[in-house]
Amino acid sequence: MITAGVIAEYDPFHNGHAFLMSKLRQMGADRIAVIMSGNFMQRGDAAIISKWTRTKQALYGGADLVVELPLPWAVAGAERFARGGIFLLSALGADIVGFGSECGDITLLKKAQEALTSPLLHDAMRKSLNGGETFAAARQKAVNGLFGEKTAQLLREPNNILGIEYLKAIKSIHSNIKPVTVKRKMVQHNMDSCAGEFASSAKIRSMIKNKHDFSAYVPNLVCKSINSETAEGHAPASLLYAERAVLSSLRRMERADFSCLPDISEGLENRVYSASRKAVSLAELFQAIKTKRYPLARIKRIVLSAFLGIKASYGAGTPPYCRVLGIGKGGADIIRNAKQKSLLPIITKHADCLHLNSNALKCLKLEARSSDLYALCTPRAAPCGLDFSSKMIVL
Repeated sequence: MITAGVIAEYDPFHNGHAFLMSKLRQMGADRIAVIMSGNFMQRGDAAIISKWTRTKQALYGGADLVVELPLPWAVAGAERFARGGIFLLSALGADIVGFGSECGDITLLKKAQEALTSPLLHDAMRKSLNGGETFAAARQKAVNGLFGEKTAQLLREPNNILGIEYLKAIKSIHSNIKPVTVKRKMVQHNMDSCAGEFASSAKIRSMIKNKHDFSAYVPNLVCKSINSETAEGHAPASLLYAERAVLSSLRRMERADFSCLPDISEGLENRVYSASRKAVSLAELFQAIKTKRYPLARIKRIVLSAFLGIKASYGAGTPPYCRVLGIGKGGADIIRNAKQKSLLPIITKHADCLHLNSNALKCLKLEARSSDLYALCTPRAAPCGLDFSSKMIVL
């Protein structure tokens, strides 16, 4: 049995995601395991649809198993996000990991991975960083000088970058997972774009929020589930619904509290602290903090982490458990094999939580609390406790 793995947000699940799964099946995958972010996203916002509905969408779309990427890794930068996902796929016994990329060439991405792990890179970046350039710009310039423009160009595209981080994670944890990549279908990540039956997640989210017809870009069952959630007031979710709660959380924090957040460095905590004392909206807060050195995506993750109570230390290692959100036709086989090979706890029911260590319990409680706050990010607010009252989805 060949198990393929996918690391995703599915915000929401669309035709491009279904295309990747079909390609993995064509490559010989018998089972597909998905590591999926929960209710909050790497872009620093609430998922437009809850993790339970997105789990159903993934199962409709061809996944056999959906496992949650715990919060400290789900809302982290690309490196930590990738490391958490690859670690969980390894724990599940995945044979390959598949992902979309702009270049569609695994050989080129491996060359870039070697460049980014070169001991020469840090010194080459130092001058640019000292000159005020962003980390991404300084890294690209250094790679260009050391390894050539062709390799450096790969670092301009977000899916290439994430794919390279997957390769770095595979190497760093000594995993035997084989990486494969599929060229993205003419659609830029996080861009307001579409081509034929394919559209970016950002474009589809915009269409959902503006009540435009998005049905051409998602599978039929996914479209029905989104429309149903919208009609019931559960979607589209946004951090803006909890705007004053977010600002309140930040105003209660001391300067030292900000220094413990993920992505904080070089005195950035002072800038965030000062802005949080003055801003009266999230837009004003983000605008007051961001600079050329500190891009908006990073700032939004920092603010979200402050709201959810995530400290940098929480995601320092690797995920402490595999929590199954949903199981499809071949999911039981994946779980059975994983339990034989892995020492990582696999949670399929609430009773499994009784055997977790203190670190895993702390992470699980953080996840549950974040779901309680997500319930305030939907058009119709929901009560607390949904993370513990919701059962694993079985299709």
